Amino acid sequence: MVYLDNNATTPIDRRVYEAMSPYLFEKFGNPSTLYSIGAEARAAVEEARKRVADLVGARPDEIVFTGCGSESDNMALKGVAFAHMERGKHIIVSSIEHHAVLNTAAYLEKIGFEVTYLPVDRYGMVDPDDLRRAIRSDTVLVSIMLANNEIGTIQPVKELCSVSHEKGVLFHTDAVQAAGKLKIDVEELGVDLLSLSAHKIYGPKGVGALYIRKGTKIHPLIHGGHQERGRRAGTENVAGIVGFGKAAEIALQEMEEEAVRIAELRDRLEMGILERIEDVIVNGHPERRLPNTTNISFCYIEGEAIILKLASRGIYASTGSACSSDTLEPSHVLMAIGLSPEVGHGSVRFSLGKFNTADDVDRTLEVLPEVVSNLREMSPFWRRKNVQR
Repeated sequence: MVYLDNNATTPIDRRVYEAMSPYLFEKFGNPSTLYSIGAEARAAVEEARKRVADLVGARPDEIVFTGCGSESDNMALKGVAFAHMERGKHIIVSSIEHHAVLNTAAYLEKIGFEVTYLPVDRYGMVDPDDLRRAIRSDTVLVSIMLANNEIGTIQPVKELCSVSHEKGVLFHTDAVQAAGKLKIDVEELGVDLLSLSAHKIYGPKGVGALYIRKGTKIHPLIHGGHQERGRRAGTENVAGIVGFGKAAEIALQEMEEEAVRIAELRDRLEMGILERIEDVIVNGHPERRLPNTTNISFCYIEGEAIILKLASRGIYASTGSACSSDTLEPSHVLMAIGLSPEVGHGSVRFSLGKFNTADDVDRTLEVLPEVVSNLREMSPFWRRKNVQR
């Protein structure tokens, strides 16, 4: 198997599994209880909180554990919107956000909030001047992702956050795809809220986190007990949180070296595709992008067909966000950067990870040209193009 869909999810690191295992069996206590196995669980949760905080340069008491990155995004947008309604009911997001942000924004619109969707350029970048013009006196939150999950473009979040703060507006960034791939320091970026997810950094599924800068007013989504300092009720997913903490610790230790290695593999794959296959387009910023991600449009054929053909040969990639894989609509990200629907439909995202090797890349470069050639032979658009030559 050649797995090139690490932006969708990552395999769990064995060291993470080993750290989690005791909290599934021997140390199974509820961290809210007072006796010893509960105290062990509480200590493990707090140690994990510190490790996740270290990954993004935060204080441990600024980290709230959630069920996933989508919940973190929901908590950021709804929590701030509901807590600041007396100031206003206007929020700003970019047009290429993950659906966890876009669909939350759409929900807020349905209940009386106004949302401005910022455009992006052909590389998927938000212009800080567009943000400056969009902020109003009743704006309560700006949410712009740190790095895009489909094309890998890295936003100028520090500058965008500065623009937001000039106007006294809180700033949230979805860092789910950036964490573990880029060095993140919430103090340097200046953000007020930041979303994370464990399963994108070789941790378990079903656990995420939201950084909330100390003093930021936010309304909880889930009411009940006193867990997470009253910000998110419910018995903690202790084993998952422990796994998240271990994954964060490993990411912080290995990220710099791995980013260089993975970027070399990504470039090897990308250049190999460009050399072997004609009529392809690389999407996203050529330099300001995640080290593991390349999104490529194969003109005149369907990306979904490419994915299925590759999968039949044991090679796994995607046509975009895993959360959008059941829709026939072209990617909203690719439409936002100006691709036609036809070209957008022919796009494939390859996202590499720390378990990938040069052999994986070479195997893909061996199979992919044949797959593309066979599909183009069946494409009326390809035949029409060759006739016109």
